[in-house]
Amino acid sequence: MAQLSLWIGIAALIFLQNVSAFNLVCYFTSWSQYREAPAGFVTDDIEPDLCTHLIYAFANISGNQITHYEWNDATTYENLRGLKTRNPKLKILLSVGGAKLGSAPFRNINTSPATRSEFVASVISFLRTNNFDGLDVAWNEPSQNDKRHLVKLVQDLNVAFRYEARRNPERQNLILSVAVPAGKEAIDNGFDIQNIARFADFLNVLSFNFHGYWPDHSHPYTGHGSPLRKSRADRGSASAYNVDYAIRYLKTKGAPTRKIIMGIPTYGQTFTLSSVQTGVGAPASGPGLAGTFTKSAGTLAYYEICSFNHGATKENIEEQQVPYSYKGNQWVGYEDETSVQIKVQYAKNNNLGGIMIWSLDQDDFSGTFCKKGNYPLLAAIKNELNK
Repeated sequence: MAQLSLWIGIAALIFLQNVSAFNLVCYFTSWSQYREAPAGFVTDDIEPDLCTHLIYAFANISGNQITHYEWNDATTYENLRGLKTRNPKLKILLSVGGAKLGSAPFRNINTSPATRSEFVASVISFLRTNNFDGLDVAWNEPSQNDKRHLVKLVQDLNVAFRYEARRNPERQNLILSVAVPAGKEAIDNGFDIQNIARFADFLNVLSFNFHGYWPDHSHPYTGHGSPLRKSRADRGSASAYNVDYAIRYLKTKGAPTRKIIMGIPTYGQTFTLSSVQTGVGAPASGPGLAGTFTKSAGTLAYYEICSFNHGATKENIEEQQVPYSYKGNQWVGYEDETSVQIKVQYAKNNNLGGIMIWSLDQDDFSGTFCKKGNYPLLAAIKNELNK
């Protein structure tokens, strides 16, 4: 009986450790502060108990040094530190890179081991000076020739982080995450997943933007940006345009399951319909109209979608387990409280390392638009995680 009780206790401990290890990683962007009220997002809008990790996007690279991007980043960094007084367990990371920065600065720091070492040293100094807990590497679309340089950069950061912590036992090891794409072609082209995963603490999978009205007009019909599963109509390469395929493919490329953080968008992909058809695969003549606050054709923040849905027809794509809405000639595929809970269930059932959202500032963070309380999508995710 005593031995049985011991094993039950050990099993319970393992279960609790697994639950506590499930990360909820939340990006937020520097440019969201410039949106018109009430959509402008600042650090005061962050509720520090909702996420396990916050990632601030983005830092810049100048020469071989990491540096701030926004004019008021120093104030933002200080305000982020203040969040820890309310939740000491919160981990706050700084993301470097992004689409706007591009690949050139990353290539420059990888010119030689010396330039890479200079960058790594600047990262440690910058993170410690500004009291960040770690770094997120967001090298956008590295080429085949960049592939080994990305691995070497992540390896050097890992080694330097560990060495710095050993020399300073009072400090915790800096965390290292890497943003990785979900598209098969992008993965194959620029990401050596197995070796990146050896040195990163976790991988933030950008499992969205599978469909959209792209500038090259290669996708002139409606489709959901983040379907959980493929549809029966998907053929050939289109069979890979879903979250489930991406997660399974990353595993085959060597990503440990517990290091995979599955991304969920808090925005939707929009289209302008060009016929009376309104379903998935309906012809489109262009991206949807720009949102009132986000002002970018082709996407709407969730709070803008809540406004759009007044008077719109809402449908559910049963086989892909995500919703869409249409009104007039405008069409949007997005996440709602039900679809994000289904995705959390998927992540838990597949023993993934957690959920990532892009981004806090596109959820209805103030509860103004959707009338469902603050952060309705994030709250639904967290509630499902806690079940």
